[in-house]
Amino acid sequence: MAVVREFTLPDLGEGLTEAEIVRWMVRVGDVVAIDQPVVEVETAKAVVEVPCPYGGVVTARFGEEGETLDVGRPLITVAVESQSPEDAVPVGADGPSANGESGSGNVLVGYGTSGPAARRRRVRQALAPAAPQTAALSAPAPAPVVPVAPVAVAADDRATGPVAVISPLVRRIAREHGLELRALKGSGPDGLILRADVERAIAAPASVPAASPASVTAPAVAAEGTRIPLKGIRGAVADKLSRSRREIPDATCWVDADATELLAARAAMNAAGGPKVSVLALLARICTAALTRHPDLNAMVDTERREIVRLPAVHLGFAAQTDRGLVVPVVRDAQTRSTEELSAEIARLTEAARAGRLTPAELTGGTFTLNNYGVFGVDGSTPIINHPEAAMLGVGRIAPKPWVHQGELAVRQVVQLSFTFDHRVCDGGTAGGFLRYVADCVEQPAVLLRGV
Repeated sequence: MAVVREFTLPDLGEGLTEAEIVRWMVRVGDVVAIDQPVVEVETAKAVVEVPCPYGGVVTARFGEEGETLDVGRPLITVAVESQSPEDAVPVGADGPSANGESGSGNVLVGYGTSGPAARRRRVRQALAPAAPQTAALSAPAPAPVVPVAPVAVAADDRATGPVAVISPLVRRIAREHGLELRALKGSGPDGLILRADVERAIAAPASVPAASPASVTAPAVAAEGTRIPLKGIRGAVADKLSRSRREIPDATCWVDADATELLAARAAMNAAGGPKVSVLALLARICTAALTRHPDLNAMVDTERREIVRLPAVHLGFAAQTDRGLVVPVVRDAQTRSTEELSAEIARLTEAARAGRLTPAELTGGTFTLNNYGVFGVDGSTPIINHPEAAMLGVGRIAPKPWVHQGELAVRQVVQLSFTFDHRVCDGGTAGGFLRYVADCVEQPAVLLRGV
């Protein structure tokens, strides 16, 4: 006998409450193994492959690619072979089944399979062939039943019958463009209206009657411009920066530095035949040395207890621009790493960020941030502190400029360094001392060889 297990979107950690479906990795009717990834979702921090703790046949998928689901909402149901004739009580990934069976026990960043069930619903279903589309479970019957695609019924549809639409995303797109769904002919199984059908209708609006004003709940916004939802990574960045501006009384100081010797030192290190070292890695090494001298800046403010918390380890974040937006990967225990090790870890995290493979653990817990905006060809900036950190070093482009060197005017490689700090944790003297030490190391890398 086959029983059905319902797998819900798990808590992906760090207080995340929702995730967007990026790519389904299985279809209805596929056989999945325990802990096999079934869907790729994008949270506010990273793209994550979600493994299913059950093995069996996929009987239903919930949600389409591009749709956002809340934590705890169903993702898929899986028909699992069972020796017990009792009814199955499907549960999420957080609990065991009623007949004593359980999931894999696997843990994915912040969730497990041994806690209490978050949601229970009694279902009995024999293992039956599945349709190739998203499907819900049918009622029990004497003979095997093929799962049938569910039909969502909106409030404005009940008077004249349901519209063959599953996805809320499809309804929302139609509503925003004033399309009457009943006028559309669905290309999916049993006339199911798909997103592609709505998009084709939008491209040829003259062939589709517009919805009545009463059924259009969202106002037309064509004349107001394009609206882009603040969600995912963009939404998380917006929330964090807004909180930083609200809570942190920041101040910024800056200085120009001659980086000619720093570039020469890097060239010499890379010519030696060892692992290649980046300029960002050299700056990271300088930052860790400067924070050892000025530990007040490797800190955070506990507002509830009105205390400054100095942190023992430097978890160095660095800003990385990706197709999904700005992310800040974190190099753990940066103060214990050599320049070569810093360079290798920064390269690894940067590649993972651009591929969308960073885990939430690699994007959280930073204590200080290095922001190299010089890669965009700009000289200066007043960066916003990455809450709840206490400071951030900004680095502009390194460019040839006239500079007085050894009493004579010369063309040197000059960089502008800007330092934004939380004025609650220190005064200008500490901030100026930190920035001056960084500038001295940039101008004379041998300063790093002195005891810190």
